[in-house]
Amino acid sequence: MGNTEKIDIDVFKAVARAIAHSDDLEIMTGHLTQLLVGTLEIKGCSIFALEPESGELELLSGFGLSVGYLNKGPVFSGKSIGDIKNGKPVIIRDLKDTDLLQYPQEASEEGIGAIVSVPIKFYGKNIGALRLYHHEQWDISEQDIDSLLVLAENIGLAMMYTRLLNALKEVKDTVNAVHSIWFNAIGG
Repeated sequence: MGNTEKIDIDVFKAVARAIAHSDDLEIMTGHLTQLLVGTLEIKGCSIFALEPESGELELLSGFGLSVGYLNKGPVFSGKSIGDIKNGKPVIIRDLKDTDLLQYPQEASEEGIGAIVSVPIKFYGKNIGALRLYHHEQWDISEQDIDSLLVLAENIGLAMMYTRLLNALKEVKDTVNAVHSIWFNAIGG
């Protein structure tokens, strides 16, 4: 695939809308992975959240990839496509020429030819990874890499927003439940 830019303002608009119209992390990441696969005309996309203590990348959403590939085993940030802790994108233009994969056989069997992995950050801290999978060698443009970095930052903001919103909803539900129990206990 040539290295023509594919990420334009229309992609940013669509991503912003997908983020703004969802308070459910699973639904939002599902929409984003589908959007990126269709827009970039690639094989698949996945979004991971980083578990800081174990270093495991927890799959939030994947699109275009088989269930077998998505469930191939635990993905560790330090073993899979290099360590995302350095905060830089990793571009594997041709999977035949790399030793960065944790599961190289599974990637080959899945028909993946190239992978781009971009860290998802929140306030400069890595909280996940956005991965794009192509079925052939991929010479992605520098402009598209820069655009993916900006998209990943927006995904990081959305991930933290939805987590915060869900935590606040849980607190509200707990307070309401305690209030109800207390109100009923005093005979009100």
